[in-house]
Amino acid sequence: MSQLPPNPTNLRGAVDLSSLVNRPQPGQGDAGGAAQGEPIELPSLFFQGTDANFNDFIDLSMRIPVVVALTAAWADPDRALATVLDRVTNDLAGRIVLVQVDVDANPQLVQAFQAQSAPAVAGIVSGRPVQLFSGALPEEQVRDVIAQLLELAAQNGVTGVAQVDAAAGETPEAETDEPAPEPPLPPLHAEAYDAIDRGDYPAAITAYKTAIAQDPRDQMAIAGLAQVSLLSRLAGRTLDEIRNTAAAAPGDSDAQLAVADLDLSGGHVDDAFDRLLTLFPTLDAEGKEAVRARILEYFEIVGVEDPRVGKARARLASLLY
Repeated sequence: MSQLPPNPTNLRGAVDLSSLVNRPQPGQGDAGGAAQGEPIELPSLFFQGTDANFNDFIDLSMRIPVVVALTAAWADPDRALATVLDRVTNDLAGRIVLVQVDVDANPQLVQAFQAQSAPAVAGIVSGRPVQLFSGALPEEQVRDVIAQLLELAAQNGVTGVAQVDAAAGETPEAETDEPAPEPPLPPLHAEAYDAIDRGDYPAAITAYKTAIAQDPRDQMAIAGLAQVSLLSRLAGRTLDEIRNTAAAAPGDSDAQLAVADLDLSGGHVDDAFDRLLTLFPTLDAEGKEAVRARILEYFEIVGVEDPRVGKARARLASLLY
């Protein structure tokens, strides 16, 4: 059976970066495809991408697959995903480079990659972007997606291997004028973050719930709890299992909630909202409350400022009142 999430070939097509760079076609100019395993000297495997410097990474993708993480510094799930991506990048020993983009500071890149929420992860191969996934995923699933990106790169002759110049330093901060490191996370947030990193979602849920009990206005904990609860519900389940169960029982609210989780984890936000809001009027009071609570979780995951949340909130209100 296929594992969550859907592979990249099932996602939307490549975005258009022509507004950012007039890139050569593969095999033209100095940025042609790399020979099999060609060593390429780089100062690091990790970089900070900006609207101003991103052309460099598009050029680099002619030789080595580039993974782009569009993240927001204020989101706990982004921190967890960053740790996973860092580890995967290190383990691949130069077969990919990782470029982190701050969505709040780089609106052109957010628009170019059609990033609807953070975190979102894309790849670039031979100058052409490929959307990979949205949201924080378990490490095993992240590794599966990156493996598929490497296969795509090999098919396009992009097989260079980065060799890091130790004298230049390993961190992207050494290459850019980045601000000072952020202050440490609050203890319970750090506890949740560490639990997510090791795949212990129940422990992360407990830590976030404790943080919320201590401060009901802790929006980072509320959003983190919603995100890790989604990961926990999907852990160990397969795409085929979830979709087949839902198809066999279209009126089963639990089965439809599971498919909505699947849709949201794959970045199909409108599909997730529509499924639950269509189901809502058919349910009894208990079922309606379960769906309402799940939709409110989704609002926190997607971000309350997202226009899709505003539309879903209005539709939910019309059903409630």
